[in-house]
Amino acid sequence: MSQDNLGLLSLLALTPLLTIGVLLVGFRMPAKHAMAIAYGVTLLIAWGAWKVQFPVIVAASLQGLILAVSLVYIIFGALLLLATLTQSGAVNSIREAFVQISPDRRIQAIIIGWLFGSFIEGSAGFGTPAAVCAPLLLALGFPAMAAVMVGLIIQSTAVSFGAAGTPILIGVSGGLDSTLVRDYLLSQGMEYGEFLDEITIRVAAIHALTGTLIPLFLSAMLTRFYGAKRSFREGLKVWKFALFASLSFTVPYFLCAYFLGPEFPSIVGSSIGLIIVIFATRKGWLVPRETWDFPPRENWNSAWMGSIHPSKEALRSKMTISRAWSPYALVAVLLLVSRLPALGLQQRLAGIQVGPTNILGTGIGQQIQPFYLPGFMFI
Repeated sequence: MSQDNLGLLSLLALTPLLTIGVLLVGFRMPAKHAMAIAYGVTLLIAWGAWKVQFPVIVAASLQGLILAVSLVYIIFGALLLLATLTQSGAVNSIREAFVQISPDRRIQAIIIGWLFGSFIEGSAGFGTPAAVCAPLLLALGFPAMAAVMVGLIIQSTAVSFGAAGTPILIGVSGGLDSTLVRDYLLSQGMEYGEFLDEITIRVAAIHALTGTLIPLFLSAMLTRFYGAKRSFREGLKVWKFALFASLSFTVPYFLCAYFLGPEFPSIVGSSIGLIIVIFATRKGWLVPRETWDFPPRENWNSAWMGSIHPSKEALRSKMTISRAWSPYALVAVLLLVSRLPALGLQQRLAGIQVGPTNILGTGIGQQIQPFYLPGFMFI
């Protein structure tokens, strides 16, 4: 195909993504089917339109498979840690601690959804915050739909650095790391690592700016759709606290991205935010004098709960809060120690690589760093 028709070439390049969007959103097809069809479309375009040779197609497919193994490795470690903490009662201890902070539902949504949810996203990622925060809010007395709404809205600022930076380290890096890209960067006087750091900083800056309003938006949505008065104004009354909570997270979030790298913004930023905001809340700083709550349960719309009947038994745990948080603290320390060049561990761990470097003689390769990826720290 002629390279002159950039419009058609661009459309062909976007076709696999458009296929996924249409199948997932338009036809509500399960992801496992939509992705398989999109993969088939990609193969047809590569072979028919781009005239890519068959060995290159196979090699690129195997490269993607190896990248997927890296993702599964991280997801497995993150979910294994979360499941262990859940079964041990650590998650319930963390939940109990949140119950005592404030009776105001807006404050609870911001602390549990925005800050704790961002921490879970940073440490586990892949939709885990909704699976953890929604049941917690439900147990605290939130309508089921409100709990789900909170859990999904906060899937924003922390996501790009979820699971210890996986979207950047695997998604962006794996998609851009090629000889062509590296050669171009060298021609511009930049190493690939510097390029990835620049992406990290810019992504963090964009998310930090937009994320500043997420807690306030969350509060306004909560009062508008689940309050007795159905008013945005009641949610906006907490604006001082909401902005304080957002900045308590986004400022250290950006600083971590700038100085430490993609593994730390969501984990460290949310941890610092939790400490600051919980302390301020207990002192009553910036907390509205008027406590907001949902209307009496008998006045709830039946659709708010459906057939769900939450039990508070799950909130009981004998584990101390410090012990409950200690595994995540250890993960943060291990990540920090393994990422600081001055300590010498970074090169040693990253230097151990497994995987082919020249698949089918095409020059395409993909290696896994089993002891450097966050999955190893989680396990």
